[in-house]
Amino acid sequence: MIDAHVGRKLQQDWKDDSRCTFCRIIANELPATRLYENDKVIAILDILPLRAGHTLVIPKTHISRVSELPAEIAAAVGEAVSKVAHSLTEALENTALNIVCNQEYAQSVPHVHYHIIPAPTFGSSSPSKLNQTKSSNVRKSPTSRRELHQQEYEARSELDEHEGSALAVRIRARL
Repeated sequence: MIDAHVGRKLQQDWKDDSRCTFCRIIANELPATRLYENDKVIAILDILPLRAGHTLVIPKTHISRVSELPAEIAAAVGEAVSKVAHSLTEALENTALNIVCNQEYAQSVPHVHYHIIPAPTFGSSSPSKLNQTKSSNVRKSPTSRRELHQQEYEARSELDEHEGSALAVRIRARL
């Protein structure tokens, strides 16, 4: 079954979609904080991160479903995920990660992409956006992982360009 797909040609509608946000980033039509790039893959910081360092690894070929990735592109994405994950863990001094790829369900951009999300440091006493509401009132510390996840979701905000650039320098230095 796998051999039937080795060397197959990509369908034209997989190659690009001029309206796709990721295709526009790849074509330099939209800004992004680029961490890693080669001829097949790009890695950028997520503009609405769950946590600092939340990175997206995206094939440059427009493909909507991970189940339709040709082996050559899947291999390039896998290599990039591993390389970027390694540099991210070193830059953040946190080896705990979530790596996720959605297909249709919860896929906000219909272009294959993997999320590399540093895990929270549960029980940490360091201040963060997570511990504050939008009105800057202090929140109680979460008592369970479920509560932690809910607070993280509610605390999401757009990537600060300056913070993103500084983090990108630390990550790139380790690639």
